[in-house]
Amino acid sequence: MNAISKATAGPTAEGTATVRDPGRLLRQCPDGRALAGTSFKPEHLAAILDDAVTDGFFEVHAENYMGAGGPPHRMLAAIRERHPLSLHGVCMSIGGMAGLDTEHLARFRELVLRYEPLLVSEHLAWSSHQGAFYNDLLPLPYTNATLARVCEHIDQVQQAIQRPLLLENPATYVAFSSSTMSETDFIRAVSRRTGCGLLLDINNVFVSATNHGYSAERYLVDFPLQHVGEIHLAGHDAQCDDDGQPLLIDSHDRAIADPVWALYRGVIARAGARPTLVEWDSALPAWPVLRAQAHTALGILRGHGAFEEDHVHAV
Repeated sequence: MNAISKATAGPTAEGTATVRDPGRLLRQCPDGRALAGTSFKPEHLAAILDDAVTDGFFEVHAENYMGAGGPPHRMLAAIRERHPLSLHGVCMSIGGMAGLDTEHLARFRELVLRYEPLLVSEHLAWSSHQGAFYNDLLPLPYTNATLARVCEHIDQVQQAIQRPLLLENPATYVAFSSSTMSETDFIRAVSRRTGCGLLLDINNVFVSATNHGYSAERYLVDFPLQHVGEIHLAGHDAQCDDDGQPLLIDSHDRAIADPVWALYRGVIARAGARPTLVEWDSALPAWPVLRAQAHTALGILRGHGAFEEDHVHAV
């Protein structure tokens, strides 16, 4: 029996209920307030510690903290002492053909135990195959076979960490002719089968809709908002493909675009406040610039009230 199965074999009834309740952690937000946070980057550490940040949280990529100690953990511990964390995985390969890497999953689990993050998430994507790792989040065909594989992997992760996982919708640049269901139907089915929550990345919706020529607004109308436990906002790069058609890249290297803010306002108006994270991963601005983006999101959240228990519930 490997380390993961030893840690998770025979879960208690209470543990199973925990996994089946995506809203549990969000109901523990201080005073039920809306939260708007940002990516944590070491370059901003001093400014963050000097700033009186309230109603905020910080997200980190799990893979950057899978070592045993050293400066990364000292910095993250300093942040965790003062603020909630969101732990965001980028290399689990939830949609991969092979089984999950149990060593990677064990390290992921140890981070969850070590830092007790408010939110834990991963991507609806794949990034490894037959021992090769691809530094990208690659798309999936939406078929029954893919659905079964993704659900099996999510169940494995949730049993390992003994809490709900939030699954993020992808930004895509190609679509599969073999797909037999829409992305929103696929995501809805995953949440129903596994009890996982969802991370709604609104920039990803806008990027994919523009690239494939469909309506972002209609996509969001069909999205199962009742299962959303966190929202991501980010900037994108506008390019053109070889035919001169618009091609958006989910670049995370600039401010959030006006159309994405408009979509976000519509989602919050319909679904109520959700913890919202501004992603900015390269071409980093000064801390006040990034913090201002989070303040804009917070203003929108406060305009529609704080998180309510029935917005994300057990499936």
